[in-house]
Amino acid sequence: MFSDIGALELVTLVVLAVLVFGPDKLPKVIQDVSRFVRKIREFSDSAKNDIRSELGPEFKDFEFEDLNPKTFLRKQMESNEDLRELKELRGTFDLKKEMNEVADAVHGRETLPAVNGSAGAGAPAGGAPAGAPDLLKKQDKPDAGERPPYDSDAT
Repeated sequence: MFSDIGALELVTLVVLAVLVFGPDKLPKVIQDVSRFVRKIREFSDSAKNDIRSELGPEFKDFEFEDLNPKTFLRKQMESNEDLRELKELRGTFDLKKEMNEVADAVHGRETLPAVNGSAGAGAPAGGAPAGAPDLLKKQDKPDAGERPPYDSDAT
């Protein structure tokens, strides 16, 4: 319940409680609050038991935590066979390797031959034929007096 309260915040609450209620009344206030929390918990537990008894024996495994959408989805995903296959498939995909291959292609470096043999060692990284210009290769800077190429379709 209070897992996100830090030490400084807790000390501030204690000091504030002492200032508001005073050191004489503070133990009585703490007892009253704890009694109130205990009654709320008892009321909640009895309501849960009443709901379970009204639902009948077919809902004996029903947990109120399952009403939380995150818990419900996690439980459904663990029980679904198709999703297990997707997890296995996701495990075979190496994102770091794929990103490195894309980066090599962008920078014009040659990549290692693929497992399925689609890109050979003699082919350029971009996969263009040997006679075609490599569009992924970084262009040389033009001389000081030379104007860069202008592409009216690109602007």
